Amino acid sequence: MTAHRARLTEMDIQRLVKAADDDERAEAAHKLCRNMDRADLDDRDRQAAQKIVRLLANDAAELVRRAMAVTLKASDLIPNDVARRLAADVDSIALPIIGASPAFSDEDLIEIVRGGAALRQVAVAGRPRVSRDVAQALADEGCEQAVRALAANDNADLSERALGAIVDRFPDSAEVVTSVAYRQVLPLHITERLIELASETVREHLVSRHAMAPETAIRLAQYARERATVDLVDQAASSADLGAFMAQLNLRKALNASLLLRGLARGQMAMFEHGLAELANTPHHRAWLMIHDAGPLGLKAIYDRAGLPPRLFQAFRAGVDTWRALSAEGVDTASEVFRQRMLERFLTQRPNVLRDDLAYLMERLDQAPVRPARIAATAA
Repeated sequence: MTAHRARLTEMDIQRLVKAADDDERAEAAHKLCRNMDRADLDDRDRQAAQKIVRLLANDAAELVRRAMAVTLKASDLIPNDVARRLAADVDSIALPIIGASPAFSDEDLIEIVRGGAALRQVAVAGRPRVSRDVAQALADEGCEQAVRALAANDNADLSERALGAIVDRFPDSAEVVTSVAYRQVLPLHITERLIELASETVREHLVSRHAMAPETAIRLAQYARERATVDLVDQAASSADLGAFMAQLNLRKALNASLLLRGLARGQMAMFEHGLAELANTPHHRAWLMIHDAGPLGLKAIYDRAGLPPRLFQAFRAGVDTWRALSAEGVDTASEVFRQRMLERFLTQRPNVLRDDLAYLMERLDQAPVRPARIAATAA
């Protein structure tokens, strides 16, 4: 500790010892703890600081203990035994420490959760990091408020088993279901269970943000159950295995020219490739070659083999040509900018498509997140 910092600390210790009332001692404790936390301490200074922390943790005045707990709640100066003692104190002292202190082990936090106090469970659930074991304990035993806070904490390591436990325990809690639904990553079967439970708004978020099994996507798309509809183009784009997704669509008679044209017009070339490969009963790499690298007749050959309607071929030809032209301009084919420009250019060619497909594409153009003015600025 620097000489100036040491003198400051000594003065503050003297002030703390001599203070006559709790308010003055709490103010001295706050300043002392702040100085210690900010100082660059060597091993000897650190040992001295932790002795002071122990003295403050044992102070008879709640105000003094609270000043220390709030000021050092996220500090590594608090030893584990002191953190445990403070966690057993009154809420005004315990909650800041429980919610932020790095001194606790997973076992300590699980013990707090199993103690059953709702506010303390909530504090654990909202920590800057919640390990998988602690998250599981909260999912299994936490109160509804704590589980909601846990689900809303994207720094909580929630396993598939923990998410399942949460949905099992609180299927009728709109707040819990919504918190789970808005997590950044969700396992497939959890998404599908939430679709059954969520409100219309949350359900629409789920089907647009997270992938689901082809069977579920097809069922929702076809029957518009509970007002929720699924865009199979979006679901294909988010699928981890496009080949399997296309195979499932084909098995259920949902893979057709209309779906492939909608996907191609929206820039989803991989969907188009895998779809043609499935319908033509040919490996994906061969379909790719026929579409991209087999001259002007390659696309026609695999298109005919796939059994798609001859009258729509020119629309597909226009889609492939538009995709190639935009790719040659250097636009990232995975970007929203590319997809909207693809859709705009495709529609300006007045392709000969079915009325329903044209209405779908126009609607998607209106809903696109990247507006034309922004696209022009990006392209400039």
